[in-house]
Amino acid sequence: MLHKLALAALTLVVPSLAAWAPPSAAQTYPERTISLVTGYAPGGSTDIASRLISERFAANIAPGARMVVENRPGAAGVVASDWMRRQTPDGYTIMLIEVSSHAIAPAALEGGTPFDPVGDFTQIGMVGTAPLVLISSPSFPATTAVEAVARLRASRPEEYAYATSGVGSIPHLAVEMLGAELGARFTHVPYRSGGLMLTAIHQGEGQFGIAVLASAAGQVRDGLVRGLAVTSLQRFPVFPEIPTLAEAAMPGFELSTWNMIIGPPRMPPAVLAQINHALVAAVAEPALRERLLNAGVSVWTGANTPESTRDFMVSEVNKYRDVVARTGVRLQR
Repeated sequence: MLHKLALAALTLVVPSLAAWAPPSAAQTYPERTISLVTGYAPGGSTDIASRLISERFAANIAPGARMVVENRPGAAGVVASDWMRRQTPDGYTIMLIEVSSHAIAPAALEGGTPFDPVGDFTQIGMVGTAPLVLISSPSFPATTAVEAVARLRASRPEEYAYATSGVGSIPHLAVEMLGAELGARFTHVPYRSGGLMLTAIHQGEGQFGIAVLASAAGQVRDGLVRGLAVTSLQRFPVFPEIPTLAEAAMPGFELSTWNMIIGPPRMPPAVLAQINHALVAAVAEPALRERLLNAGVSVWTGANTPESTRDFMVSEVNKYRDVVARTGVRLQR
């Protein structure tokens, strides 16, 4: 009799315990504000993209979810990326990155980066791609890409100074690649963001540079800097009047950047899937796609899962390792 009573009591308790068990991470996420980190100061291309997507990104994660953009500038995104890999992988701290910190810097920076660009992170999903644009100050003595390339090719070593958004950034690599192709050397003046870089070129502190179009679009439209040529193989639809560098002066020259969302390593699969689905849904919204395009970003249209994003990251690391080996470009800290 005692045995039967004990068994009956256990039968009653087990479902009760199951009902009281804490819900899974996916059921409760998010319970607080999500931080979307960028590795640059406000005004650069990653900051612009982060602020454009954050509201709709959060809304698609869960009703009432809130996301704030957190700027952690330094070393073209390397400082923020090194910090990111040490964070708790609970989905409350994620990061929008681009090619500089996770593909160029590991290959081109002397000594590399303190992190593995693939293995030390969780790849969540893609936002989009963007060409770069060769720009100059209004006082630069060339008004077309053909004239600018001819003048730079014939310049004395260090005759011209170029501004970038930081050591190891894609604007840095792009001008070094341009110089290698032209057999020319220029003086590098690094700044902490794309916004500061553009201000410097407008004011003539740097005579020229190659900026991410998403960062430079407003200044090009307003005539604060001169847009000479984009670095993609096709003209960008929002600026059809700007030729490609390949068609205007340097056949075969092509370089672009991209934006990806990552998190710390070992994120819970359910939370990872929830964030990825929200990102894919957000960038599929026509209004957001148009806003990104007007800002110089073409929304990603290929496969967009954590697995495909990781595969893309691996391919980009290998691509820029080959670019650095082929051009001999090395970037000093």
